[in-house]
Amino acid sequence: NGICFTLKSKVLSPSNSHPHDDACYFFSCQPASMQLNNVAWSPYRDKPLLEPVNVTITAGEFVAVVGPNGSGKTSLLRCLYRVNRPSSGQVLLDGQDIWSLSARQCAQRIATVLQDTGAEFGLSVFEMAEIGLTPMSTSWKRSENDSRIIENALALLDVGHLADRAFDSLSGGERQRVMIARALVQCPDVLILDEPTNHLDIRHQLEVLELLASLPCTVIVSLHDLSLASAYADRVLVMKAGKMQDFAPPSHVFTEQQIKQVFDVETVIDEHPITQRPRFSFYLHKKQD
Repeated sequence: NGICFTLKSKVLSPSNSHPHDDACYFFSCQPASMQLNNVAWSPYRDKPLLEPVNVTITAGEFVAVVGPNGSGKTSLLRCLYRVNRPSSGQVLLDGQDIWSLSARQCAQRIATVLQDTGAEFGLSVFEMAEIGLTPMSTSWKRSENDSRIIENALALLDVGHLADRAFDSLSGGERQRVMIARALVQCPDVLILDEPTNHLDIRHQLEVLELLASLPCTVIVSLHDLSLASAYADRVLVMKAGKMQDFAPPSHVFTEQQIKQVFDVETVIDEHPITQRPRFSFYLHKKQD
């Protein structure tokens, strides 16, 4: 049975689909720590794509992974959710090597949301979200509490009104929100998302990040938008060319010098008047004739 927790941000009520404060939902988790001990990975013997990474992610922390295209963000995340087996090193979940767990045991604690949702064989939105119950299910019969968990998760992501629609009839942004709802139904201790805001409009980007930052589980998310990473992450893991460059709070990571070194762009950084987090204005350095 899920336990009740109170979200810190404005979210969507299952009953009326309007934002309100202190909404209570039925998701249970025990936020977990993750430790990467010299984790490296490559499909090639002589060409490392991910060079050794050493970080410890605290239970309940919100970590953003940033870096340019090809920097190793997705390869790193695939190591964390037990798809890429490290060529060397270990990924520990509360001190236990995730490769000592079965796939089902891992799925009971780690949920993932990937960039490519794809089509799912004519399933409805409700049925897609229902898949999140699978790791914990002991029978095919859905309980009343199971249905309530699914409905609440869909409402949180503003897709409750689409429950009966075919998943493959949705827009990219709607699909992405359904997949995040499915991950919430899984009641994960660690939630890993690879570019979850890619297909979302501005409002839904902010709502999704507000929701993720309010969850009691550990959240690890790759983002292209440095402003979103700065606004919501407790710490930021910076990647470039398969190497970790930094792992620290946004105010320490996002300097003009480091952004230029990692992303090859010039930046003006000031303070956001509301969040007090770093705010960025990017521009290309024009070469002198």
